Amino acid sequence: MRSRSAIRACQKVGRCLLSGLGGRVDGGQPERLTERCSTLGGPLRSHAELPRGNEPREAQEPGEGSEALVEICRRRHFLSGTKQQISRDSLLSGCHSGFGPLGLELRKNLATEWWSSVVVFREQVFPVDALHVESGPSLPGDSDFRLVSAETLREILQDKELSKEQLVAFLENLLKTSGKLRENLLHGALEHYVNCLDLVNKRLPFGLAHIGVCFHPASKQTADGVKRMGEKTEASLVWFTSTRTASQWLDFWLRHRLLWWRKFAVSPSNFSSSDCQDEEGRRGNRVYYNFPWGKEPIETLWNLGDQELLHMYPGNVSQIHGRDGRKSVVPSVLSINGDLDRGMLAYLCDSFQLTENSFIRKKHLHRKVLKLHPCLAPIKVALDMGRGPAVELRQVCQGLFTELLENGISVWPGYLETAQSSLEQLYSKYDEMGILFTVLITEATLENGLIHLRSRDTTMKEMMHVSKVKDFLAKYISSAKNV
Repeated sequence: MRSRSAIRACQKVGRCLLSGLGGRVDGGQPERLTERCSTLGGPLRSHAELPRGNEPREAQEPGEGSEALVEICRRRHFLSGTKQQISRDSLLSGCHSGFGPLGLELRKNLATEWWSSVVVFREQVFPVDALHVESGPSLPGDSDFRLVSAETLREILQDKELSKEQLVAFLENLLKTSGKLRENLLHGALEHYVNCLDLVNKRLPFGLAHIGVCFHPASKQTADGVKRMGEKTEASLVWFTSTRTASQWLDFWLRHRLLWWRKFAVSPSNFSSSDCQDEEGRRGNRVYYNFPWGKEPIETLWNLGDQELLHMYPGNVSQIHGRDGRKSVVPSVLSINGDLDRGMLAYLCDSFQLTENSFIRKKHLHRKVLKLHPCLAPIKVALDMGRGPAVELRQVCQGLFTELLENGISVWPGYLETAQSSLEQLYSKYDEMGILFTVLITEATLENGLIHLRSRDTTMKEMMHVSKVKDFLAKYISSAKNV
């Protein structure tokens, strides 16, 4: 039985976590997943920019749970930077020091699962790519970041013969002719639309998918008043369908995306959705994760109508017509954009748990563990060795390491560590790294081939023959994917 103090600690962490941070959908009737809310969207600033809006946040509650999670994420290399550099605002705005190796691997696994769900196992969805820089004139009030040659800018500013009016004119012209960094992936998908229309013989619906880095102005300025640039890794699906079926497809994709986010969560109910609308009356939805300070959007879905395509391809409208049965129509554009960086932070928060320590002498301490879903865990198994002839044990570890890697199972080579650690310290370290299993090679392995296998989630340890480890892990991970 878990002690009352342990339960209280878990409940406290549930309230305080991070508070200090300054498959195909089955048919049939879907479960009602959306919650009605007031208008949340904002105006479209340009044809290539998606509606957006700021959500109200609840006040933060300070607590030790947040500090524990931040410290683990720093110490175990999910997040980079000092404690002062890591804050809630910097992480949400994309103005932080970046992610560590394990954080990058977690985000890569998340992107892989997204790609499999949206592209690999779905008909009529094609991958596309686009440049980070978009062409187009600078519009009045445009706050996009633009690429300008420092040398060109310096030459203009140092020309003392220019009057103030001439200087302003030169700078305005420079902004108009320079490319802007993309804020989303919609523009690139629309550029590929006509070419990809031939792939499907102009039959609707179909989609274009892209994962890439996007840039945006951060909400906070630097000390000298200069607006900072934030960045995020976005997963985008642009779905082209007839106006007749656009609403049904938007509902379908909302249901699909919400179920997908919940699939990998320890607490699925923390993922929710709500309706929204922009100033032009276009319908949309947002998927949220309920962080301790309040809900933050991690994915947005919009029905943008046909104006995006008409604006992208002015003149000959017939070139953008698709076939809806026997009719030739200009399709509506559905935009589905997921923020993989925020999604990664959501799963770190969701997976962090304090549980009772399994070591008898230290029942008063709590075990910190990242119970990341097997598909998302950056490392699946840690290989370590116990007492015995070091050279022979290391050779067994190296052989098993190679075998697991060749079968696509990520491994942490703990046997290369020169510093001596107790089993308790090793297990604590690997739990904080979110590693699913620890394999311990001992002297007994040299005699009878048996290894110790310890589970992160249950802390149970069992004996297994070394020849069966690979098949066991592969089956375990495969079954997790199909849940």
